[in-house]
Amino acid sequence: MMNTSTEHYHQLARDAFMPQPGRIVEIADMTAKDRYFRVELEKPLGHRPGQFVMVSVMGVGEAPISISNGPGDDNTLEMVIRRIGRLTQVIHDLKVGDTMGIRGPYGSWFDLENFYGRDVLFVAGGLGLVPLRSLIVPVLAEADRFGKITLISGCRNPAEELYCDQLNEWTEAGLEVIRLVDCTENMPWQFGVGLVTAPIPKLKLDPGKTVAALCGPPVMYKFVIAALGARDVSYNNIYVDLERRMKCGVGKCGHCQINKIYCCQDGPVFRFSDLALLPEAL
Repeated sequence: MMNTSTEHYHQLARDAFMPQPGRIVEIADMTAKDRYFRVELEKPLGHRPGQFVMVSVMGVGEAPISISNGPGDDNTLEMVIRRIGRLTQVIHDLKVGDTMGIRGPYGSWFDLENFYGRDVLFVAGGLGLVPLRSLIVPVLAEADRFGKITLISGCRNPAEELYCDQLNEWTEAGLEVIRLVDCTENMPWQFGVGLVTAPIPKLKLDPGKTVAALCGPPVMYKFVIAALGARDVSYNNIYVDLERRMKCGVGKCGHCQINKIYCCQDGPVFRFSDLALLPEAL
């Protein structure tokens, strides 16, 4: 007969690998390849900003997906899923009322305590806006506890911009939103053209009270961090979300290992100062 501590260990192990069903209650196309899903779970997820879940379809597979909604006590999970392979194609074929498996939440998170009383700069590239939204939402909900709040959001072209309506709402709510595309490709576009690094030298920021949260393609990080360093923003106050390569979510498979760290457990959210000696991380 197992003792209490052993039973507790096995229960934790079962919980770590056992998905709960999520019923799809809303689907919306954001771009030609990115689709928004709102899912109702059997129990609250209890996530923090920046964490992720493992999403599965029985008989097809499982993949790590960013959580896009802010923390809350309800049973809602919001995600934006890009169609890039067989599993995501199957997920895109699901309809309202269908179910998917949800494991998690997993990983480290953006701790709001480190942001209170500071100017906050978000830098999002492409799909990076999805996990950053889980932090932007609670920051805006308590905007009086922060200084100036700025978002730089970039993508390849106007057709690939995510959360267009919400970006408009945030602008109307007083958030400084700088919207950029690499090129317009002859599509209508009323905002800026250029890389997300371009506005940083011109920003009015106090490096001593600025904290930055970054998420985007790997190539983006080095250049954004260099631009922030040139403005004397401390590496201790730069946070990066490295959500990538996860397979199991619990540090067992090794797919997300970077030297001695596991991105799914030690990350995906890191202070850049903790990665500065791990050049292979970025």
